[in-house]
Amino acid sequence: MEHAEILWALAGIFGFYMAWNIGANDVANAMGTSVGSGALTLRRAVIIAAVLEFAGAFLAGSKVSDTVRKGIVDTDLFSGDPTAFICGMLAALLAAGAWLQIASYYGWPVSTTHSIVGAIIGFGILYAIEAPPERNLSWTTAIHWPKVGQIVSSWVISPLLSATISYLTFKLLLKNIFYQKNPLEATKRLAPLLVFIVMTILTLTMVFKGLKNIDLDLELGPALLIAMGVGFASAIIAAVLVRRIKVTDPVESSSGHKIQYQEQSLQKARKHLRRLQDVSDAGTQEEIATLLKGAEDLGARLEKKRGPTDNPALNKVEKIFIYLQILSACFVAFAHGSNDVANAIGPLSAVLQTIEDGKVALKSTVAPEVLALGGLGIIIGLATWGWRVMETVGRRITELTPSRGFTAEFAAATTIVLATKLGLPISTTHTLVGAVVGVGLARGMGALNLNTVRDIAISWVITVPAGAIFAMIFYKILMAFFG
Repeated sequence: MEHAEILWALAGIFGFYMAWNIGANDVANAMGTSVGSGALTLRRAVIIAAVLEFAGAFLAGSKVSDTVRKGIVDTDLFSGDPTAFICGMLAALLAAGAWLQIASYYGWPVSTTHSIVGAIIGFGILYAIEAPPERNLSWTTAIHWPKVGQIVSSWVISPLLSATISYLTFKLLLKNIFYQKNPLEATKRLAPLLVFIVMTILTLTMVFKGLKNIDLDLELGPALLIAMGVGFASAIIAAVLVRRIKVTDPVESSSGHKIQYQEQSLQKARKHLRRLQDVSDAGTQEEIATLLKGAEDLGARLEKKRGPTDNPALNKVEKIFIYLQILSACFVAFAHGSNDVANAIGPLSAVLQTIEDGKVALKSTVAPEVLALGGLGIIIGLATWGWRVMETVGRRITELTPSRGFTAEFAAATTIVLATKLGLPISTTHTLVGAVVGVGLARGMGALNLNTVRDIAISWVITVPAGAIFAMIFYKILMAFFG
């Protein structure tokens, strides 16, 4: 093929650039909860993610990649025109990488999958529009729009499902641990059950998402038995370890946490009073208004009285959750490396295979060195620019502690398992961000930075069209040189 050497070089550069941006955005948002909660320092998070992301990408990454990611574009569209196909895939890699870099600069956690899909949609539409009339191509039929509709639906499904799970989970932790008279003893009592549930969910996540590329095709039944076995063994170990924790510090729940519980109860009481006021006559409304005024004054006094909520016993509780959070972060990193590296190496492998064969490759074999290139790009991106997105996820949405960060990661993993088995379209990024929002909501709307949530939501909506527009521009430039 003409210009083969140049196209090979561009494919490698653009593929690495895309992988670099996956690391800077996607991996960073996965590790952001651990850094934001203080469970891991930035340096340790980068080291752990580097090892596990690279291991996931190289050892469990897909060895055979679909040419067109997620079946978005009609593969017959490019038959007989390998040059246009190569330029389109190169444009998609460059476009998705460029959008991810912009998003990372502003600290927006966006979906790398949606970025590359949007880019492929863009050059697919442009190719169909510019095709000769005799080919009878139409941009309306060139794209599989039901697939695009599934992606759009994931903007809602992913965050709502994970936010609901994290909200309910953290409410249970507050009730059964932090609002107990002796929170450390309550944690020691519940730790084995927590470890069993967490390890079961994380093992299922690994089977269905982290190891699906290595022919480990297990049905739900056998996978659940394996996961429960791992969870049970881990629970026994946890039971032995937590019993060794010495209660040498005061174990009473701090006054701050008690007052926080009182404030939440008072907030519910005010809510019911307002409802009663709406359906009452004028005289009763005045009496209720007096009660509401008294409740607001009491709330103000409680807020001043609350003070710090930490004490030595609660610090020990949070230390227990640090181990659970680090464990869940490790599972997420490995599973992410094995799957999302395909967003960089899929189009890259398609380009290399097409150059070698001289015809459009509908499927392509992924060479080990290509997997290694993708894994290397991911960890370099995380190490050099990942702090921007980590800052957003870990600190700007809501204040995180190890217990809150653990809840978010657990909810994200649970959502991934449920959605995978139910066939629901989800985005890992949207799932994790939704889980962090759910944890914030469990502490009240005031615990959320709504401006940050708004900016993130807007960035999700514009990811697909931004990728498409960039791809159209880069496709025209590349075709001007090689077409």
